[in-house]
Amino acid sequence: MIYFFIFLFALAFGSFFNVCIVRLPQKQSLIPPSHCPKCNYKITKLQNIPIFSYLFLRGKCKNCGLKIAIHYFLVELITPIIFILLYLKFGLTLEFAKHIIFFSFGIIIFFIDYFHQIIPDKLSLPLILIGIIFAILAKNYTLIYGAVFGFSFFYILGYFFQYFTKKDGIGGGDIKLTTAIGAFFGLSGVVFTIVVAAVIALIFLIAIGHAKRTYFPFGPFLIFASFLYLFFGDLITYHYWKLFL
Repeated sequence: MIYFFIFLFALAFGSFFNVCIVRLPQKQSLIPPSHCPKCNYKITKLQNIPIFSYLFLRGKCKNCGLKIAIHYFLVELITPIIFILLYLKFGLTLEFAKHIIFFSFGIIIFFIDYFHQIIPDKLSLPLILIGIIFAILAKNYTLIYGAVFGFSFFYILGYFFQYFTKKDGIGGGDIKLTTAIGAFFGLSGVVFTIVVAAVIALIFLIAIGHAKRTYFPFGPFLIFASFLYLFFGDLITYHYWKLFL
């Protein structure tokens, strides 16, 4: 029964995350009801049921036939999966609440950065503060070292990159995001996340070709790598070091 309630809870949140993903970059209010961006048709409650409405409407606006972006479906599908995985790992504990908050922000950041190449301060700064508060509540002050490292590493790297190339190589949003990751996952977590995110991003760059895209958002790679750390970090680290032993 608990899984069913978590599933429903996550569906509702996933629907709200989609509102944030669309409206925050445009600095729009999150309160007005959903509507079609083309014909302004107000979406009814029956047409706004997470996951199922997208499938029933076949990914199109009922009024004008405008194709609904696939990320609406993906967010509403991913959110329950992540929430249930977190419950399986932590149960109904403080750690469960902590990571629910992190990945709730993380899902929104992932798609906003992917679509708009920005990480709004409205998301990154509160996430840093929340991570520090949880560290204090858990009396795990070593997590603060992770936050300091996450900030310092990218800030220094970005400073030297700009100094030698006269170009911005690392966005301020990425610096704040790694600070938050450090506050939530500690020093080992943020180091793992940065390294794995960089490797995945490099593979991505090679796959698409350097010339095709001169800039790409790093936030989605950081969020995905933090997910890998939480659920598979020990396994990945073990097999990595095993290669050298």
